[in-house]
Amino acid sequence: MTDINKKDGPADTPPAGPEAIKAIPVRHYGRYVSAVLAIAILAAIVYAFSQGKINWGAIPDYFFDDRILDGVGKTLLLTVLSMAIGIVGGVLLAVMRLSKNPVTSSIAWFYIWFFRGTPVLVQLIVWFNLGLVFEYINLGPFYKNEWSDFMTPFLTALLGLGLNEAAYMAEICRAGLLAVDEGQTEASHALGMSHVKTLRRIVIPQAMRVIVPPTGNEVINMLKTTSLVSVVQYPELLRAAQDIGQTSGAPAEMLFLAAAWYLLLTSVFSIGQYYLERYYARGSSRSLPATPFQKIKANLLSLSNRSSSTGGTA
Repeated sequence: MTDINKKDGPADTPPAGPEAIKAIPVRHYGRYVSAVLAIAILAAIVYAFSQGKINWGAIPDYFFDDRILDGVGKTLLLTVLSMAIGIVGGVLLAVMRLSKNPVTSSIAWFYIWFFRGTPVLVQLIVWFNLGLVFEYINLGPFYKNEWSDFMTPFLTALLGLGLNEAAYMAEICRAGLLAVDEGQTEASHALGMSHVKTLRRIVIPQAMRVIVPPTGNEVINMLKTTSLVSVVQYPELLRAAQDIGQTSGAPAEMLFLAAAWYLLLTSVFSIGQYYLERYYARGSSRSLPATPFQKIKANLLSLSNRSSSTGGTA
């Protein structure tokens, strides 16, 4: 009897798999052209500045001059104090703006409307010339003096920048407070927490993730805005550079020097902002982004591992 299950022919073999796909990368010729054009434009700008009638040697000669360093210190001091006034005032105005009391809410709205609607340069000049309205400053038994003696250039700069910044920080803080779910407030009130304790322990820590990034931008912007106080005779960085430029005969060079200092300071502040944002992002993401040092370390380790594996294979 013939076995019907037996098949004639070669033994069964597994079917051949599909052929490997050979991926051909898409060539982006537009990127190459735009990169070449960008490099050419940059080279042309650098060449134009190198051929200009600018004494570049004067910049390193005065870069660490005592007057410049003093101006840098006053710029940093004014930035820190003005931002402190702006942050404290912004938090108070944001709470007032969100209040159910129509009087406090209206006052906060008017403050924000006025200071955001007028240029900070105009505000500085107005503060400096308020002696036309208030001839004397009289605080009773504590202090009494003429307005011109009371309103020094430093105080003018501090009030002009700080009070103006409070209006912007109020909107930033208000956005951060509104970003926190209302259920958090309701749950804390159900646990018996007061409104102030709820803000301090529950709402504000969660709102910081929204508040910190734009606040960092405001700090950097404040650092640059301090250059406006030169109009009220406060000797910050730009004013010091202009004074040196007038006496040394290199006014344009000293402006480039001031720009270099501003770039250096804003770079340092940007690094601080990055780490501060990373700190407040701990509760919102499972894994924090790698820091620049961690990225460099990872790249070095990958290169060393690749070189060791290549040597071992050889």
